[in-house]
Parts: sequence; structure tokens; C-alpha cells
Amino acid sequence: MKYYPIFLDVRQKSCLVVGGGAVGARKAATLEKCGAKVKAVSGRFSAGFDGLKTSICLEKKKYEKKDIKGMFLVFAATNNHDLNQQIKKDALEFNVLCNIADAPGISDFILPSIVERGDLVLAVSTSGSSPAMAKKIRQELDRRFGPEYAGFLQLMGNIREKLLSSGHAPFEHKLIFNALIEKGTLELIEANDEIKINRVLRDVLGKGYDYQDLVSSKE
Repeated sequence: MKYYPIFLDVRQKSCLVVGGGAVGARKAATLEKCGAKVKAVSGRFSAGFDGLKTSICLEKKKYEKKDIKGMFLVFAATNNHDLNQQIKKDALEFNVLCNIADAPGISDFILPSIVERGDLVLAVSTSGSSPAMAKKIRQELDRRFGPEYAGFLQLMGNIREKLLSSGHAPFEHKLIFNALIEKGTLELIEANDEIKINRVLRDVLGKGYDYQDLVSSKE
């Protein structure tokens, strides 16, 4: 296996994107969505940045080595191959991991194709061998896993929190969640059958676990 699979928590971490084109905009948007403190540096920014949240810091200027200082991750996303190479070199001096958009082979990490359904995140990588195949697999997963998975995981997460708050022992959770899966809760959410969902919740958890209350508890 060429790469070590990992999901990073970038919440409140400072991340730098160098490049103001469509690629840079996508990377900045994904980082911001994951809670990172994003700074984007470029001599000019494309229309792709227009709709991004104002929490992303846009600095309209030429890249400088000092821009990397204090960063958690760096993304070199310019259309200048030599500049991207220089950013990678600078990042190495600061001991900061760097992804180069046009050179995954020498990047410290690569970005997989992603399917997101709420808390369910499916990441696909061919280790750079075939981005086209990674895209094809992602499209297949996109069709296979519908929005019901997001609703199911929201329900499971809120049930877990309620159990913990009531002093329920964490080691007993496995039996409960297995029972909810085996009784077809996911399929009932897909069918939007709230009556049967509440019946399952009552059978497994007893009184006090109402579907609508649980799925709206964090909205």
C-alpha cells in the first residue's frame, strides 16, 4: 500500500492555499467546510472564489515563503509548475505537509475522490495511478449510498449522546446499535416511515426515544 489512509481533523487549524483558480477555490471551500482557518494567496482570484464564505482570508498578492509559517497544511494550486515546486520546497523547510495539485507523485499527501452523506465519508484513491478510475468508482458509490445514510448516522449519533448523558455504559452500546441496524432502521428512514421507526426505537430502547425529537435535537 503506497499511502497511509487517514482522516484529519483540521478544525481551527491554519491551512494555506496558494492559487486563485478553480482548483484553489475547490480546495479552499473543502477546507473551510471541514472547519479549517483558510488563507488563500494569489495575484488574482477567479470567479470560483466569489461564492465562498467570508471566513476564508483572501490575500491578493504574490506568494512569499513566510506565508507558510505557522500553517498546518499547504496546498500548491497554481498553474505555474516551478512555483508549485518552490512552495513544496519551502513547506519542507517549515516541516509542513504540502499537496501539489499538478504533481501528486511528489506531494506529501494526495486528496481522494469523496462521497459525503452527512457523517458518512467515503474516500476513494488509486494512489495516483488512475484518477479516471477513482472518479468512476466515486460515481458508483454516489449512486449506491443515498441521503438515508446521513439521516441514519444523525439518528445513531444523537442516540449515542442521549445514552451517554443518561449514564448508559458505553460497552453496552454495541448490542443496541446492532439491533437498530438488524431491525432495518436504515431502510425505514429511506422509506420515510416514521411510525415503524418509532416502533423499532421503542422495542430496542424503550420509552423516551422519539424519532422526530432525536433527529431535530441538533438542528
